[in-house]
Amino acid sequence: MVDFQKIRARAAKRKGGEAALTSLLGPTPDNAALAKIADDRILSTMAERVFAAGFVWRVIEQKWPGFEEAFLGFEPKRLLFQPDDFWHDLTADKRLVRNPQKIKSVRDNAAFVERVSKEHGSFGKFLADWPAGDQVGLMAYLGKHGSRLGGNTGQYFLRWLEWDAFIVSADMAAALRDTGLDIAQSPTSKKDLDKIQVQINAWAAETELPRRHISRILAMSIGENHPPETLREYMGE
Repeated sequence: MVDFQKIRARAAKRKGGEAALTSLLGPTPDNAALAKIADDRILSTMAERVFAAGFVWRVIEQKWPGFEEAFLGFEPKRLLFQPDDFWHDLTADKRLVRNPQKIKSVRDNAAFVERVSKEHGSFGKFLADWPAGDQVGLMAYLGKHGSRLGGNTGQYFLRWLEWDAFIVSADMAAALRDTGLDIAQSPTSKKDLDKIQVQINAWAAETELPRRHISRILAMSIGENHPPETLREYMGE
């Protein structure tokens, strides 16, 4: 495999130097800190990423205060007490992006969050205790037990909560293939994801960088060279 320092040097050159690259990596994640996040904020983040999937993110962000009101602050227990009529009425609520399947996912994920919270003390504690080197296993769990949390949505959910997550974007996957990793162009199979996890873990041990930073460096080392200001706007930073 290619030395990661060479990948980082290439990314830095593309972004205008090491300082510019470092400024695009974001803060160092602290998985343990997720134990302090309340279940309503977990569910809110889940819902935001579900509604943002396949949609213009900025539109969802602008409308989010209305979502918070419509979904009763995303309190899982409170939502689970609501009758069917409450959920039916939401499909016509102008405060929301009126997608019945995604609205239903909030109800399903409220039950998911509540169930995991009872088992682990809180959903945040569950995430904090999950091994940092097994993101693929956590993604599989979210995809199996949550609603519409598979694929990239689960990855972005973890990233938005500041769990130390890598994102398998097209550029990130291309960079991995460029190093010689034998994965598909769109690596979604368990076999390919396991290969990615092993390689990211190896670089994390070698460089002592968070997996989030490794992921971003890979993505910025190849493909269309977006200027730093465009990336900051996209990342909301």
